[in-house]
Amino acid sequence: YIIHFLREAAIDPKVREINITLYRLAENSRVIHALINAAKNGKKVNCLLELKARFDEQANIFWTNRLEDEGIEVNYGMLDYKVHSKICLVSRIEKGQKVYYANLATGNFNEKTASLYCDHSVFTANPKITQELVKLFEGLQKKVFYRGFENLIVSPLESRQKIYDLIETEIKIAKSGKVAYIILKMNSLTDEEMISKLYDANNAGVKINLIIRGMCCLVPGVPGFSDNIEVISIIDRFLEHARVWIFGNNGEENVFLSSADLMARNLDHRVEVGFPILDPLVKSELRDIIDIQLRDNTNKSIKQ
Repeated sequence: YIIHFLREAAIDPKVREINITLYRLAENSRVIHALINAAKNGKKVNCLLELKARFDEQANIFWTNRLEDEGIEVNYGMLDYKVHSKICLVSRIEKGQKVYYANLATGNFNEKTASLYCDHSVFTANPKITQELVKLFEGLQKKVFYRGFENLIVSPLESRQKIYDLIETEIKIAKSGKVAYIILKMNSLTDEEMISKLYDANNAGVKINLIIRGMCCLVPGVPGFSDNIEVISIIDRFLEHARVWIFGNNGEENVFLSSADLMARNLDHRVEVGFPILDPLVKSELRDIIDIQLRDNTNKSIKQ
C-alpha cells in the first residue's frame, strides 16, 4: 500500500509535494525509486533520511547520495537527535486548494521488514492530523522543534508530559470510583519515571495491561504495589513491533499509535510521532486486534 501510494503520487499531475522521513530502508528500496520518479516528474520531494540508524548507516549514506544525484533535497536530520518517526505527507491541488494526504506508521518504510514485522500504518486526510504534520515537517526542514500540537504526540518536547497527563486522567477516574484502565503495547518499557507513573496509577486502582515484546523494567503483580498490572509477551512467527496506547477515558477511549517505545531515548532524545486514531471503524478494528492478543493462550508468555 505504501509503494502504491508513493507511485500514484509520483505520476499524479495534481500532486505538488511529497515529504517523508526515512529511518531504515530495504536493500533495493522501491520507496526510493518512487521518490526519484516523483522528482523526475516535477514534484518537490523533501526527504529526511536519518544517517544515524544503527547498523544501517552505510546503506543510508548510499541512498542519500542516490537521492541527491537525482536532484532531491535530502535533510540529514538533527545533530543530537535521531529522527525515528515514520511519517509521509503528500500535498495535492484539488479545486484550486491544497489538500493533504498522510501516512503515519509504527514501523519503517521498508519492504523487507514489512514482511517480517507486525506493525500498524494509517492513511488519513483528516486536517486535524495533516495540518499538524505540515507544521512538523516545517520544523524538521528548519531543524527546530515546535510545541503546541493538539493531536499529535511529538518527541522530544511533548511526549513525556502528554503521556503523563493521559495516565493522570485515568488516576482521577479511578479515584472517583469509576472504571479506569490503560493498555500499552510496545517493544520496550525501560523509562524509570514512566514506570513510576504506572505504579502510581496501579495504586490508584487503574487496571493496566502491558504487551511488551522485549525489555521490561516494570515488575508486575507485587501486592500493594503493582497488583493491578499484568505484563505479557507474544512470541510468534512475526516480530511484534507495533506501539499501541489505549486509555479508558471514562468510556470514551483514547487510542494512539506511535513510533516510540517508552524509553528515555525515545521520549527525550529522538523525534518521534504518536498519533490518535480518530476514525471509529479504524479504532474498533485496532481494539479487536489488541483484545485478541490479550486473550492469547498459545503464543503469549507472562512476564514476572
